[in-house]
Amino acid sequence: MKPTLFVLAAGMGSRYGGLKQLDGLGPNGETIMDYSIFDAIRGGFGKIVFVIRKDFEKDFREKILSKYENHIPVELVFQSVDKLPEGFVCPEGRVKPWGTNHAVLMGKDVIKEPFAVINADDFYGRDSFAVLGKWLSELPEKSENTYCMVGFRVGNTLSESGAVARGICSTNEEGCLTTVVERTEIMRVNGPVCYKDEKGEWVSVEDNTPVSMNMWGFTPDYFKYSEDYFIEFLKNNIDNLKAEYFIPLMVNKLINEHTASVKVLDTTSKWFGVTYAADRQSVVDKIKNLIDAGEYPSKLF
Repeated sequence: MKPTLFVLAAGMGSRYGGLKQLDGLGPNGETIMDYSIFDAIRGGFGKIVFVIRKDFEKDFREKILSKYENHIPVELVFQSVDKLPEGFVCPEGRVKPWGTNHAVLMGKDVIKEPFAVINADDFYGRDSFAVLGKWLSELPEKSENTYCMVGFRVGNTLSESGAVARGICSTNEEGCLTTVVERTEIMRVNGPVCYKDEKGEWVSVEDNTPVSMNMWGFTPDYFKYSEDYFIEFLKNNIDNLKAEYFIPLMVNKLINEHTASVKVLDTTSKWFGVTYAADRQSVVDKIKNLIDAGEYPSKLF
């Protein structure tokens, strides 16, 4: 069975003007998301599921889904702050979504096969989808508790405009994830890649150190773990208007309890995205260079 690509797009708003997720960066107005879908199709994925907000379903169907219709099956699911387990009520004043793993939970009724999770506004690159698609498609039937994460080499994920936040990963001898530590300031300092530690000091790391870019591979059993743990999360955080249920929170729990393993897949892909406004032209140029090099056609869909 071909794996499914689950695209986290609920952070997008209904006013498309300045939204980076729908900013036309390719020569024919292609978005970063278009390149991800194109790469997923050639990486062997068989279906795309988008999680969005219900209030811009009409626009999304017209402007986004319509272009993929003849290329790959697509489905929509919806995230909202009041989609909570039985017994919980969204607190008054809660505006912020419940986080990336809550968004993932929205796919449980439509995804019955191994699936990948990505952000809508990150350019992940051809090799990362090929590596991820191959790993997921080669899983034995009815596999459980065996997940993966694409580990980008930190030197391939920096911005030319300033520091970035990344989850720096540690692995064991089998190449499985042991920890993800979020570092909020990573950049080159006089040559080497460095992150700022808790004391405000710069610590250098190898260029090939794997980092998480929110590109995960799961099997459907992940939904049940996520449902169960979300209840625990809400018991402790229901009144915290800013608390978010993130994917690494769930993954770390499963790893620490030895419930599941997460294989870290190496990729040569160079991540890029519009972290800063000043990054936009650089992204446009990088996409043009990839087209000129034959990585992508000048028109995707």
